[in-house]
Amino acid sequence: MIYTKTGDKGTTSLANGERVPKTDVRIEAYGTVDELNSWIGLLRACRTDDRSPIPDLQLTWVQNRLFNLGASLSEAPGEWITEADVHQLEQWIDAMQEIVPRQKAFVLPTGSEAVCRCHICRAVCRRAERKMIEANSAETELKFVNRLSDYLFVLARYIGYKNGETEEAWKRE
Repeated sequence: MIYTKTGDKGTTSLANGERVPKTDVRIEAYGTVDELNSWIGLLRACRTDDRSPIPDLQLTWVQNRLFNLGASLSEAPGEWITEADVHQLEQWIDAMQEIVPRQKAFVLPTGSEAVCRCHICRAVCRRAERKMIEANSAETELKFVNRLSDYLFVLARYIGYKNGETEEAWKRE
């Protein structure tokens, strides 16, 4: 059954069995991570064929790590996010940055649908990071989410570049 009838009064259980209000910062943190995971799924839906610059295997990996992060934030025992996960994101960022032109200005979050979805994912990721800071998350988890937002920004630039899009620079008016 999908419904448990245990959260009808505004509380929910963490993985460790502790009941907390649904407004608890830990619930907010992993709820935002869950939202990010859904947005990344929508980004993956933009992939049309094998020539698409959307790296489906990378994004699948990210989605699995976000579920791991949610488990950790809900206080399930175990090590869910590691330095190796952070390093993997850094490798992908470095590889994409070798391809895209050097950034010379702040860019507006605009372009194709896939590029815009990357920017939405990045913004939600930054919100998750703020919620995780508020929840006193582990340093490795915070580092992972910070790198993930960098990855999503570089991915937006990479997809746009591979699709021949021109970045629109921010103009202070």
